[in-house]
Amino acid sequence: MKFVTLAAAAALAIGLSSANAEPVKVGMITTLSGGGAGLGIDARDGFMLAVKQAGNKDLEVIVEDDQRKPDVAVQLADKMIQSDKVDVLTGIIWSNLAMAVVPSVTAQGKFYLSPNAGPSALAGKGCNPNYFSVAYQNDNLHEAAGAYAKEAGFKKTFILAPNYPAGKDSLTGFKRYYRGELAGEIYTKLGQTDYAAELAQIRASGADSVFFFLPGGMGISFLKQYADSGIDLPVVGPAFSFDQGILQAVGDAALGVKNTSQWSKDIDNDANKAFVESFKAEYGRLPSLYAAQGFDTANLLLSAMAKADVTDADAFRAALEAADFPSVRGKFSFGPNHHPIQDIYVREVIKEGDVYTNKIVGTALSDHGDAYSDECSM
Repeated sequence: MKFVTLAAAAALAIGLSSANAEPVKVGMITTLSGGGAGLGIDARDGFMLAVKQAGNKDLEVIVEDDQRKPDVAVQLADKMIQSDKVDVLTGIIWSNLAMAVVPSVTAQGKFYLSPNAGPSALAGKGCNPNYFSVAYQNDNLHEAAGAYAKEAGFKKTFILAPNYPAGKDSLTGFKRYYRGELAGEIYTKLGQTDYAAELAQIRASGADSVFFFLPGGMGISFLKQYADSGIDLPVVGPAFSFDQGILQAVGDAALGVKNTSQWSKDIDNDANKAFVESFKAEYGRLPSLYAAQGFDTANLLLSAMAKADVTDADAFRAALEAADFPSVRGKFSFGPNHHPIQDIYVREVIKEGDVYTNKIVGTALSDHGDAYSDECSM
């Protein structure tokens, strides 16, 4: 267990001070070891960078490793609530862990701010007043990829994703906006690293394009094997499969690939420019989508702390709903189910010097919400 308490070193970077009588305790449960650890590390680092910049003595963060195991995540959440007496929880990357943890957290009257996972079950009928997705609803980036595939004129796309909640949301989202024929549809094993069978199916399918969602090490393995397979079809995916940490491991195999994201390092606003430069200075690497989401999550929390005491749940909830902070994404607001309304961009993988990265080449969806808000009754 790691405790991080930050003493006041400067005024809040967003120009606000805390309205809380007692320090706010945050429990961050994220993936810091094993497969997918890079995603959790980036989310943690982005979050802690915002906290450090705020210099807020009224915020204490407890960080724990969920090891990408739902049972571990549940045990940590219960400990944090019952023993550590946290007020707010955050940090989970994977949707199957979020589904195991979030309903229990909100049932105990605590706030949960998601820096990544946004399963459809928590956006619709399973929504809760104390649950906020600060990243996206799982379908969103895949909906944008479907919209791009339609615009690009693809007629027969082969689609695949892991067999877990975010994977199912992924393909559902893609199909919602894509209008062509499916050459094939596969759900792979979560954590899979050998894609020989799937590549054989793609080769035999008559596809004119491929859409895949395989985050973390899964995406690295697939892209390398795809490049070596000799299959010469355009590839489309969400940012998770072409994010900053993944690209360095994949290399030239990713160049030119189009992917969709609500954030990119080249979004032209002051908050984003400052974030990219400060993250590089602090950690010696470019930030990823996960780092940007962690950074925004912390600044949302800090903005709410400046307006209301966390012990006044109604006032604190209203302060969160206002989303009164300078998002690195630019335009950002919450829909009625506490999921984002935001632009989603098309990016292209490029190389800047020796570094593989992304640049924005278009906008796939503007002021985009999610398909489940009408099912939310709160």
